[in-house]
Amino acid sequence: MFADASKLKMPTAAEALPGRADKMPVPAQHFVLGTRLEPPFPALAPALARAVFGMGCFWGAEKRFWSIPGVFTTAVGYAAGLTPNPTYREVCSGRTGHNEVVLVVFDPAKVSYEALLKAFWESHDPTQGMRQGNDAGTQYRSGIYVHDGAQRAAAEASRAAFEPELRAAGYGAITTEILDAPEFYYAEDYHQQYLAKNPDGYCGLGGTGVRCSVGLRTESGAK
Repeated sequence: MFADASKLKMPTAAEALPGRADKMPVPAQHFVLGTRLEPPFPALAPALARAVFGMGCFWGAEKRFWSIPGVFTTAVGYAAGLTPNPTYREVCSGRTGHNEVVLVVFDPAKVSYEALLKAFWESHDPTQGMRQGNDAGTQYRSGIYVHDGAQRAAAEASRAAFEPELRAAGYGAITTEILDAPEFYYAEDYHQQYLAKNPDGYCGLGGTGVRCSVGLRTESGAK
């Protein structure tokens, strides 16, 4: 809990690490779902949509979403920062400004964006600012990164509806940032589907009532 104070504020452009032009190598397929992690996606699924969420450590966040029926693929990465193609070590330094996020590619005919928002809000504590539980730093902030006006409207409406419920339960104001989706940088291979490869690995997901465990209940198409 005693994090370096410098890691609790966004770096300026002058403070940010320079990064690199080379992109991170991406595994050929999802360890759990067997689908591609990056485009191009199959032509037989032209209606696939994307969602990007930050909700603390991305290991548990990704597991939450790959478990939802209608999700085609997931990947963890970095977004909403300054450093191009950052490494995990660089993100952890607090000098990239990036958030740990999960990319969710889904079929809207099988699962709604609102259902994904429901999973997002219920699976972490969105009132903690630059931390999530014992994980402190800019990379652990709550965030929704929207790809169009419909996603923005749905995200803002869900935030407005959920905040009074949190306050009634004794929580403070929601600190979740809602931004137009920035570039998504894939994280290193070993982070992808980490909790499937390491079933006893660390899972910081918890929040206001949903605990991370095998057989975690999913919401499919529910609003």
